[in-house]
Amino acid sequence: MIVLKAAQQQLLGALQAVAGIVERRHTLPILANVLVRKTGDQIELTTSDLEIQVRTTATLGGDAGNFSTTVGARKLIDILRSMPGDQIVSLSASGSKLTLQGGKSRFTLQSLPAEDFPLVNEAADFGPAFSVPQKVLKGLIDQVHFAMAVHDIRYYLNGILFVAEGKALTLVATDGSRLALAAAQLEVDLPKQEVILPRKTVLELMRLLKDDKDSDAAIEMRFAGNQAKFSFSGMEFVTKLVEGKYPDYNRVIPKNHKNIITLGRQPLLSSLQRAAILTSEKFKGVRLNIEPGALKIASSNAEQEEAKEELEIDYDGPTIEVGFNVTYLMDALSNMGQEMVRLEMHDGSSAALITVPEQEGFKYVVMPMRI
Repeated sequence: MIVLKAAQQQLLGALQAVAGIVERRHTLPILANVLVRKTGDQIELTTSDLEIQVRTTATLGGDAGNFSTTVGARKLIDILRSMPGDQIVSLSASGSKLTLQGGKSRFTLQSLPAEDFPLVNEAADFGPAFSVPQKVLKGLIDQVHFAMAVHDIRYYLNGILFVAEGKALTLVATDGSRLALAAAQLEVDLPKQEVILPRKTVLELMRLLKDDKDSDAAIEMRFAGNQAKFSFSGMEFVTKLVEGKYPDYNRVIPKNHKNIITLGRQPLLSSLQRAAILTSEKFKGVRLNIEPGALKIASSNAEQEEAKEELEIDYDGPTIEVGFNVTYLMDALSNMGQEMVRLEMHDGSSAALITVPEQEGFKYVVMPMRI
C-alpha cells in the first residue's frame, strides 16, 4: 500500500513540526518513532515523550484507505533532508517494513506496531479555551524564557508560569537571581488560571510558533489541573504541567524606585558586551556607576585586565554604584526589540528594575552582586 506520495519539502516540513520532542535514545524504543495514521487522504503524524505529545495533520496523497504504523522519526528526516526539495517521494508499506522512494533512491525501514505507541491520556477537566495571535505568545515567551532556571532543585522554577486572569495573560520566569514578566491583553474575560509549563515545552513552543509580521494566525490554549493543550497551524500540542506552587512574583517586583534613567537599548547592550570580554569566567561581574550625566561600566578579571565604558545619560540624581552579573543584563536586552529601556534603581544594594517605556506589560528584575 502506498501510504503517502508528496513533494519532499511537504513531507519533511510536516515531520519536522512534530519531531522536536523526539529523543534519539530512549528507554522505550518506540518513542524514537513517529506514529503515522492514515485516514482517507489525510495523514496524521504524532510524536510523544510520555509528557509532551505533538500532532499535525496533512494531505499527502497515496492510496485510499486506512492504515497506521510507527517508524523512526529522526532516520526518516535525515533521509528526506538528503533529497532534493522538489523531488516526489513515496512511502509504501509491506508487512513490518516501510519503503521510502524518491527518484532512483530507495530505503527500507523497520516499523513498530501503531497499537504499541503510548499516547498521552488527555485530561477531562480542561478550562475555557482562549486565543491570542501566535506572534503575541511568541513575543511574550521570547521576553521571559531566558530567566527560567535550568535543573534547579526547586523544580517549579524550571519552566514558565502562565497566568490567565480577567482580560490578561501574564508569563513569568525566574531562577532566583532574576525575574522576567511579560503580559498581553486578551479579548475574552477569563476566570483565574495558573499553570507552570515545563522548560522543554516552552522551548518547543518557541520553535513551532510563527511570528511573521503579516501573520495573525491564532493559537488556542486550554488549561487543566495537570495538562495544557495548544492548537495552532493545524497542530495539536498537549503537555504535562510542572506541579508545585510558584513564588509570589508580585512581591519581588520593586515599587516606587525614585532613581530612573532612560537610554538606548542597543548602545547599552553593546557597552555591556564589550565589558563582558574582560570579566572573570566564574563571576561575570560588571560595576555600574550611575552619576549625573553619565553611566560608567567597568569590569576586570584575575589577570588584572580592565574594561571601562561610558554612556551619556539624562540623570541628575544621587550617585549609585552597583554590581551585576553581566549575562543577566545582556540576556534581557538582547531579547527585546524596543529602542529604549528604562533602568530604575533605589541604591547599590537593592534589586534593579528594567522596563520598556512603550510597553507597560514588561518587567525585568535583577538582583545585584558583590564585586
